[in-house]
Amino acid sequence: MSGDDDTLRTYRGKRRFDRTAEPEGERAERSDEPHYVVQIHDATSLHFDFRLEWDGVLKSWSVPKGPSTDPHDKRLAMPVEDHPLEYRTFEGVIPKGEYGAGPVIVWDEGTYEPLSRDFGKALEKGHISFRMHGGKLRGDWALSRFRSGDDGEREAWLLVKKNDSHASSRGTPDPWRVRSARSDRTLKQVAEEATEQWTREGGRS
Repeated sequence: MSGDDDTLRTYRGKRRFDRTAEPEGERAERSDEPHYVVQIHDATSLHFDFRLEWDGVLKSWSVPKGPSTDPHDKRLAMPVEDHPLEYRTFEGVIPKGEYGAGPVIVWDEGTYEPLSRDFGKALEKGHISFRMHGGKLRGDWALSRFRSGDDGEREAWLLVKKNDSHASSRGTPDPWRVRSARSDRTLKQVAEEATEQWTREGGRS
């Protein structure tokens, strides 16, 4: 692995790619029109994974309650390791016994527009603003770090919808009822289909 790929070392170190269908991936060139994806993941606990393409990878946060369109809601967002860009389209079941085991669906996807001046430096400093152009999430948002992790506690951020024409009081939908933006399947359907396939293949792991 080249030095340019060092940012994905943690991601790769947690996964066995002969066991999981997750992409191994490579760091890519920066895109003129960066993408984002929000996945729902029923692992140890159910959560939303919020990912922004930046500098050839997906900068990622785990959002337990999911993004809310209500500007009054401040959603806790815990940073996790950078993911490869190919992860934007990943949907399926991470096998039992593997890191993050459980079903994953793509809840929303689209492009976003960085609003912060020098977005990379703003990200390092811990406050970014951006405009989302997606199927479900639109308008202006902000991510702000409120705990650095220097005090021994885990680093933490807040994800907040700004008060604009795309804001609403709807909040976040029920993650068990929503359907994938890519396959129109629910989390339960993804899990059931994986079980059926495993059974057809004779229960081989």
